Amino acid sequence: MPEVSIITPCYNSSRFLAETIRSVESQTFTDWEWLVTDDCSKDNSVEIFQSLNNPKIKIFKTEKNGGAGYARNISLKHASGRFITFLDADDFWEATFLEEMISFMKKENAEIAYSNYARCDENLLSKIEDFKADTVVTFKNLLKTCRLSLLSSMYDSSRVGKEYFPEGSKREDHVMWLNLLKKIPLAKPLPKTLAKYRMHSASISRKKQYIVKDQYLVYKDYMKFSTAKSLYYTANWALNGFLKYSKFFN
Repeated sequence: MPEVSIITPCYNSSRFLAETIRSVESQTFTDWEWLVTDDCSKDNSVEIFQSLNNPKIKIFKTEKNGGAGYARNISLKHASGRFITFLDADDFWEATFLEEMISFMKKENAEIAYSNYARCDENLLSKIEDFKADTVVTFKNLLKTCRLSLLSSMYDSSRVGKEYFPEGSKREDHVMWLNLLKKIPLAKPLPKTLAKYRMHSASISRKKQYIVKDQYLVYKDYMKFSTAKSLYYTANWALNGFLKYSKFFN
């Protein structure tokens, strides 16, 4: 079995795939499997992956478009690695990402870890200050802002089990991390920039005003909080999100 499983959802991602593929195939740590689930792409994303002819890359296809969480869950069901990590089809890892993250987790006896990542424009040029992994993340502080980005985080499935994404939520990554941190005390920070995140100005994930309701449901429906408590954490999340990304649009 491979030491690490890389989970990637793919939907009409051909524009950026060359760089994402290069970032995986250039990893200094080579004991990995890459599980890609294509979510009914209309472009040639699947053909690009298939042309690689790499036995370490496993490609799955959905029968209907179900969203990123749904696609990730299909890959997760087939994952056999001890360590689980995520890379969306338009993001990028530095060549030492896997090596340094796994080494850090073993040295620190960490069940979850996360690193800094660069916040870039669509050409992977730095746009604003790097996101800093400078805080031990707990269930309590994760409620106010999601510091665990999928592309720069990793967890040890041999210790915490596999954690699936809730299907139907547009904030599925936040719910998944919260559920993991219900099981364990904390996630540890590795304060080094090991990944690059593409910030698309038109992305729904950046238009906070359109997903406040979805974030509210994270607390109300998935965490089972009261209305007042859910509103309190939604307000905190919205403020932190504004502070986190507002410079990108200035």
